[in-house]
Amino acid sequence: MHRSRVYAVIIDTPEAEAAQSARFWSAALGVVAQPFPPAPQFTTLHQALPGLETAVQAVDDAPRIHLDIETDDIEAETARLIGLGAEQIAQWQECHVLRVPGGHVVCVLPVESAPAEFEAQANVWP
Repeated sequence: MHRSRVYAVIIDTPEAEAAQSARFWSAALGVVAQPFPPAPQFTTLHQALPGLETAVQAVDDAPRIHLDIETDDIEAETARLIGLGAEQIAQWQECHVLRVPGGHVVCVLPVESAPAEFEAQANVWP
């Protein structure tokens, strides 16, 4: 048995346009954009989507929006999603990067939210 939940919506933006994108989304959503020093490729958009982390991520790739799914068992959650039709396309640190049916990207990562929040909101999988 393991648990998982959608943790974040990430706006992937080519690196050269990331600062402009963060300013746009901050103004468009009426929220504060702040750099995230532990991972400088991220600019957080505080409270853009209540209950979810939201950020602009500077990437060396095409623009897109992807979901981060946090879990207490990365291997089990990755296997569950692969069983549903996803394929693992990369790994970055502990994060497994999957392409899901339809072409979207999903990242599976360890629990990042507060323990009580994760406990209250996570789905339980056999």
